[in-house]
Amino acid sequence: ATMVSAPLIALTIAAISPLISAFTPSNTPLEAARSSSSLASYLDSLSGQQSTSPSPTTTTAKESTGFCHVPLDYFAFDNLSSKGPRTTCDWGTPQDWSRKLADDGVFRGGSWYCSEGGWESPNGKGVTEVFYMLEGHGMLGDADGIKHFFGPGDMVTIPKGHTGRWDVNGPIHKIWAVNAHDKVEESGPVIRVQVDHYKDYATHCLADTSANDPLYGNTGSVSSASNTFYNVGPTQVGVWTCEVGSFEVTCGERQWFHVVEGTMFITERSDGTSKRCVVGDTVMLPAGWSGYVDVVEPVKKVFTLAKDDILCW
Repeated sequence: ATMVSAPLIALTIAAISPLISAFTPSNTPLEAARSSSSLASYLDSLSGQQSTSPSPTTTTAKESTGFCHVPLDYFAFDNLSSKGPRTTCDWGTPQDWSRKLADDGVFRGGSWYCSEGGWESPNGKGVTEVFYMLEGHGMLGDADGIKHFFGPGDMVTIPKGHTGRWDVNGPIHKIWAVNAHDKVEESGPVIRVQVDHYKDYATHCLADTSANDPLYGNTGSVSSASNTFYNVGPTQVGVWTCEVGSFEVTCGERQWFHVVEGTMFITERSDGTSKRCVVGDTVMLPAGWSGYVDVVEPVKKVFTLAKDDILCW
């Protein structure tokens, strides 16, 4: 057998050390705080493997600090449940399908599909609903007849107390979040729907909010930017972007988000569960959530916050 000299072994170790370091977390307070199970989950995700830990479901914010994460195919049509035809329609034959994501008693999310048709909505809406359009075209009318049209990529906000009309002009598939806050927060004689279009997510529409981030308080040295579309009472809606980097979250608001660009990881502080979030994924974070955000490709996401009376930061 050929003997290998000690100097040659030392030289080899020196050569491969940088490669090993590339897959080793840096010795910073953020990385040091991560558990070994979190790191394993993180590296599994990078290699394309599934974590052995299932996505925890949010029951109530007081009972769990876990988050809920699903890929886009969770809301595929074949996974939705039929709610039957709408009996109050005045044109078409609209029929609903839906699937719930999570519900903590105040903040809940899910998906909804509806075929063509239209109907009046004379009763005040009992919650504030925000949805992101995956496909289809529709119109929401206000009580005074003002019409709001929307299509794929748009964000739509229906405030609590709204009355008017629904028209599904092409089969609609949307992902939604609902805030069941106590009272109607809108002022004025008419409560209006708000539609924010995909063009409003463009970079020139965003402002640097790194030091006063609407979602996480402060992203430290990592550059983030956002555009808040709607901010009335306990409901905030907007778009958020972030450059590559990592930061810690110590106490977050209830949050729903849908990824439209890039890749990021969300890691739960309590048990190290880490999920890779890519385009099409939907995530719900409970009130008081704490953990880590790792952006590995510049990310853009639309979001909704159901804010508590007292902010965490």
